[in-house]
Amino acid sequence: MGPQRAELLQKELGIFTFGDLLLHYPFRHVDKTRITPVAALAPGEEYAQVAGLLSPFELIGERRARRLTAQIRDKTGVLELVWFQSISLIQKVIQPGQPYLVYGKVSFFMGKPQIVHPEMEAWDPEKLRGKDFLEPVYPSTEKLKAKNLGGRQIGKLTAALITHLTERDLPENLPLKMRESLRLMSRFEAFRNIHFPQTTALYEAAVRRLKFEEIFFAQLRMNLLRWERHRFSKGVVFEKVGDLFNRFYKECLPFELTNAQKRVLKEIRIDTGKGKQMNRLLQGDVGSGKTIVALLNMLLAADNGFQAVLMAPTEILARQHFQGIKELLEPLPVEVAILTGTTKSKERRLVLERLAAGEIHMLVGTHAVIEDPVQFHNLGLVIIDEQHRFGVAQRARLWDKAPIPPHVLVMTATPIPRTLAMTAYGDLDYSVIDELPPGRKPIQTVHRFENDRSSVMDFLKAEIALGRQVYVIFPLIEESEKLDYENLMQGYEEIKTYFPEPQYWISMVHGKMPAFQKEENMRRFVTHDTQIMVSTTVIEVGVNVPNASVMLIESSEKFGLSQLHQLRGRVGRGAEKSYCILLTGKKLGNEARERMKIMTSTNNGFVIAEKDLELRGPGEIEGTRQSGALSFKLVDIVNDRAMVDAAKQQCEEILKEDPDLSLPEHEVLKDFLRSQKGKTAWSKIS
Repeated sequence: MGPQRAELLQKELGIFTFGDLLLHYPFRHVDKTRITPVAALAPGEEYAQVAGLLSPFELIGERRARRLTAQIRDKTGVLELVWFQSISLIQKVIQPGQPYLVYGKVSFFMGKPQIVHPEMEAWDPEKLRGKDFLEPVYPSTEKLKAKNLGGRQIGKLTAALITHLTERDLPENLPLKMRESLRLMSRFEAFRNIHFPQTTALYEAAVRRLKFEEIFFAQLRMNLLRWERHRFSKGVVFEKVGDLFNRFYKECLPFELTNAQKRVLKEIRIDTGKGKQMNRLLQGDVGSGKTIVALLNMLLAADNGFQAVLMAPTEILARQHFQGIKELLEPLPVEVAILTGTTKSKERRLVLERLAAGEIHMLVGTHAVIEDPVQFHNLGLVIIDEQHRFGVAQRARLWDKAPIPPHVLVMTATPIPRTLAMTAYGDLDYSVIDELPPGRKPIQTVHRFENDRSSVMDFLKAEIALGRQVYVIFPLIEESEKLDYENLMQGYEEIKTYFPEPQYWISMVHGKMPAFQKEENMRRFVTHDTQIMVSTTVIEVGVNVPNASVMLIESSEKFGLSQLHQLRGRVGRGAEKSYCILLTGKKLGNEARERMKIMTSTNNGFVIAEKDLELRGPGEIEGTRQSGALSFKLVDIVNDRAMVDAAKQQCEEILKEDPDLSLPEHEVLKDFLRSQKGKTAWSKIS
């Protein structure tokens, strides 16, 4: 292949090596194994392959109406061939009087079969069958097709490559026992049959084998990291449950913990007492009480003489955590401080001094806690809230703030479906709070169309008359900030006509506002100074206003499922019955209709996350990891769930028996992992 075309393949499809070409799988196969006699062609038949002698060409028509025709004749009849383009090229390349194999879409004109723009190749009449294999069709691009590198040409390259390969080039990487128990074909056979299978069954067996390999090694790498950490990583030891924890639990806890919260506390308690670094993902639905679990862990750290830090993605959320924690810990001798981007320099200096001296037990903050000047006396626990808002590199910087890496608890309120969690977070231990605290009333969710607007507004007025507060949310449309802003302003004006001042007061928050103004408007709503909060999705994460009882989401069809669920979780935080109203336009697509149906039928975040995964696929779900661990070539983790489970089970059995992969039968796994340069030595970061 010349340098120009090679460069184009690299740019367009990322194919640099023979290995890349081998991993460029066909997206379908064409069956050219059979030859159909002309007389057997029937109107219902889509594509067919015919063999016979080519008659002389005939040019018909003028200028634009010009077409080239010829006929293929076999023993049973005549098939018409027609070309409208590349006429002079066809006349040069194809020779009448010779036998050809012709393939294409069959149509009938005046009762006679014909193929327009057929695929043709020379044929040996001695051969009674077509090809010995199903012909692959490969993904290509317009630029490549222009340089004569379409799907068929890529097929020729792959065919040439496969004839040169032997089993030594593609050594087996799965243990024999595993292959036999799962009935998997050999690796070499799988690569041959995914490209050039003789039958559909062989193709399917090849796909199954290569899918399993893909998901199995992704799991193995993750689990190896986890086993390594469990065996070798050093962590600080929280030996005792001390006075602070016990006093808080008995005297200050505002409510009885749920069984799920107790179970998670116990898992964390065991982790932090082992002397190994804890790396745990804590997932709970909106309002399931993750923060109280986090606080109890911070007290555990303080009891053992260690400092703890809680990192939140936004200033509003950090302040809210700080206020909440400070109030709850009022009776205890615990020092809590806050550090954000807007902390005044004098105050910042004081916090930094006291932190380094060990006088502050707990620090709450935003990204500001990562910065270099922030030094701890002895950091023992890091809690990261809403983990998908922080990049891997940002989290890593907290590691360097202690000689022994601190324990890490990563919290997320976007429930992640189990399959996705196993695949994306296989290197983290995993806890779930799957029940809501008692006394939380389920939020009633309804779907209304635009023409119900005035009755919806009357309902909001009735709730405000009862002393409640209301959120009105407008969507953010990624493409255009300007359009977003105009939509919001238009919506705000419309809300003002329904709710005129001074009878009603409205707060507005959007992305273009200066931070201080945003904070002030939020504060006014939190302190019940305004009854209505009009906002874009800024309030999605964590804001707590127990008195807000209605969430109205405008143009709900523009939101994803998990986003709608997150927004709904902002209400229903007090004792009053709460409502979420999904307002949409009259015309809804099938997927939007399905989303409305799911939202009105369940409040369970895990059910919603599963549905979200089915509707949108894993690529778009927030918080599924920044490292691209999910970029599989063949595996679809929604449809291949059973295979994900099987791979995980095999992985765990192997590592339980042989964590170092040192047994002779596991040598093939070790060799393969070694050969995958740059893929295994991941940083040990949650």
